[in-house]
Amino acid sequence: MLQIYGCPNTRSNRVVWALEEAGAVYDYHKIDLFAGGGRKPDYLALNPGGKVPTLVDGDLTLTESAAICTYIGDSFPASGLTSPVGSPERAQYSQWCCFVMSELEQPLWTIAKHRFALPEKRRVPAIIETAQWEWGLAAKVLATGLGEREFLVGGQFTAVDILAAQTLAWARAFKMSLGHTPLDAYADRLLARPALARALAREQNG
Repeated sequence: MLQIYGCPNTRSNRVVWALEEAGAVYDYHKIDLFAGGGRKPDYLALNPGGKVPTLVDGDLTLTESAAICTYIGDSFPASGLTSPVGSPERAQYSQWCCFVMSELEQPLWTIAKHRFALPEKRRVPAIIETAQWEWGLAAKVLATGLGEREFLVGGQFTAVDILAAQTLAWARAFKMSLGHTPLDAYADRLLARPALARALAREQNG
């Protein structure tokens, strides 16, 4: 059975959401990052970075939310969470995964680090304004790429929509304007999916 290590209100929500969309059976292990759970030796043996999520499937241990979501989609092909390997849609899927992780999410993570995540002496509050500007640029690229379509790739819901929607939810929590009507409607649609509600409940309840 798949083993998922996560913490509520973190990137592990993406992975649990993907599992719920796939109808997968899995065990969830709550790692309380805020109480130092990520720094315990037994967890560091699984994920040397001390972060979540981590997936264990037999002899495979996998970290990084985009990689795990892709693995889930490939493991449960009937879910449609990933496009077929070798197809143009798979190339677009990979493109948007890279964009979300490297361009869309990073300004938000920069803001989080310099507001509360880094040790206080390592924070540079002046960088937040630049990160907010970067966020606006990335959001515009996403809105342009989405256009009037319902989903990012191939006319159907995939794991890259999970990555994007969870990042947009993070932006909303930071009071960041999405700035583009297509993104607001896109986020509203995806964040209302029943599988996300189940994922949130699973993470809260452990």
